[in-house]
Amino acid sequence: MTQNETPTSVPDSSPILLIGGTGKTGKRIAAQLREAGHEVRPASRNAQCRFSWTDQSTWAPALAGVRAIYLVQPPFDDALVHMKPFFEQARSSGAQRLVLLSAMGAAGPLLEAEQLVKDAFPEWTMLQPTWFSQNFHEDFFGQLVRTGHVRLPVGEAEVAFIDVDDIAAVAAAALTDSRHAGRSYELTGPRKLTFTEAIGEIAQATGRDIRFTPISEEEFRAEQLAAGLSEDVVELFCYLLADLREGSHSETSDGVQQALGRQPRDFSLYVRQAAASNSFN
Repeated sequence: MTQNETPTSVPDSSPILLIGGTGKTGKRIAAQLREAGHEVRPASRNAQCRFSWTDQSTWAPALAGVRAIYLVQPPFDDALVHMKPFFEQARSSGAQRLVLLSAMGAAGPLLEAEQLVKDAFPEWTMLQPTWFSQNFHEDFFGQLVRTGHVRLPVGEAEVAFIDVDDIAAVAAAALTDSRHAGRSYELTGPRKLTFTEAIGEIAQATGRDIRFTPISEEEFRAEQLAAGLSEDVVELFCYLLADLREGSHSETSDGVQQALGRQPRDFSLYVRQAAASNSFN
């Protein structure tokens, strides 16, 4: 955007489509947008606005009247095959702006998805977060925290965990203000922690005996298969955790500061709030 251009905002009356809008980021974005007076249309297989990548009859109702879209890339292997025709339909329906939840160090299908978005939408924004702080009480890490012993093949890797509320705030800003168009934001917390340090903060805040032990990938694979996880799920975890172990998420960035003009929320704030709501139990 040049100095002579005037930023454009999405009108409050124009619905904002959130694909994956009932998920971890989507539900927080929806809450922030509604609080700001925007009409929000969460869409998923189970939402009131039903949306399925593989059922094109669900696309037009979801896109009706929409100018801005938030998208969590679909997790299945052939997602890109469906994304391109969806983007074409979205543009022909009048959508101008798309905010994509990508990832720090995006490669492979994620990088291809980013390029598809850039090619399709005049106003695009890429969100490239590191690992979420909330993973410690939701999803897989949360299950391990509740057992009191977190065993992962990450060694002493450092991660600048990002609070999902900060991701939602950046997404809400990008969806409603064109000053974020053409920007890619790497989103991290303000400091790096090892898993030993992160689990230590959780243990102190909860008053529970919670320990972290670094283990080998072979030990991790055997333990999770014995616990009943499928081979595909275990291999995905091993791939993602190897990425952490190799240090690809160890650096802090100023993406939140760039987008919002403030510092990101510290991991300790997340821990205190999650502990106060018994989220680690």
